[in-house]
Amino acid sequence: MTTYIIRRLLLMVPTLLGITVVVFAISRLAPGEPVSLTVGYGGQLDVERAVDVRTARARLYGLDKPLHVQYATWLWRVARLDFGDSIKHHRPVIDLIAERLPITLTLNLMAFVIIYAVSVPVGILAAVKHGRFFDRASSVILLMLWSLPVMWVGQMLIGYFTGPTFKSWFPPAGLSSNYADELAFLPWLADRLWHLVLPVVCLTYTGFAYLAKQVRAGMLDSLRMDCVRTARAKGLSEPAVIFRHAFRNSIIPVITIMATLLPAMFAGSVIIEKIFSIPGMGLLAFEAITARDYNVVMAVATVAGMLNLVGLLLADIAYAIADPRISFDTANS
Repeated sequence: MTTYIIRRLLLMVPTLLGITVVVFAISRLAPGEPVSLTVGYGGQLDVERAVDVRTARARLYGLDKPLHVQYATWLWRVARLDFGDSIKHHRPVIDLIAERLPITLTLNLMAFVIIYAVSVPVGILAAVKHGRFFDRASSVILLMLWSLPVMWVGQMLIGYFTGPTFKSWFPPAGLSSNYADELAFLPWLADRLWHLVLPVVCLTYTGFAYLAKQVRAGMLDSLRMDCVRTARAKGLSEPAVIFRHAFRNSIIPVITIMATLLPAMFAGSVIIEKIFSIPGMGLLAFEAITARDYNVVMAVATVAGMLNLVGLLLADIAYAIADPRISFDTANS
């Protein structure tokens, strides 16, 4: 296992380089560029002055150099953990990531835990009650949840639960109230969780449908296995049969989903954070793309790519822990 982990860590380097090359090419070839978006003709600046300012800013951020030179310069800076300065915010990109990344990770980890805490029991119970009322009702509800678009759900939640027209139960935007800095820790934590209720709901409901369906399908296959019949013939209790034998044999698909669900939620948080004005990595990425803030776009893509690769590695390690038959050292040898 140690050899396999080392090899995977080494393979992450060229994979991450490939991701950055693709993102760099797409961002540079897309229409528009940051200097033209920030410096306009007319208004406060005449044409000649605007050209001079645009040329100076392009030279300042290295945008006047060939593309391969720009990428090589960026790569050399990243090797020293320097993502450059944000063109939009006029701050070091590493400082923006240090502020925004914990917010997005908190939001996604909360949603991740809730998805598994709800979907796994629902999927198991639906498989055990196969063909009965709970199985059919849960299938209909999960299909409905899967079909609802996130942007529409987010707007509906804001309209129905944050305004005076219907129910003003939750705040419509932000992470905390204006007076949150004056609160003690527990009231501050309660205020933060209160603000995160609606965003977490938007981030979790589609995961319920997908994961529960996968757990149900895996459990149905496991319940038909000979080992489960043998366990029941030995007189084991039904919970022991279900969790010790059936669920353990169906856990591999659950781990596979775990490796892809968190990166998907990280990408989906771009929409959620924009709807609820949450100052996380998703909102930072959205603003950087619209402003053609190249350094921020590259930094967000690099961090997201690293998280995805680490998630896949952790999933492979979890395979070997969950199923003793899986041995990566044996496969590599």
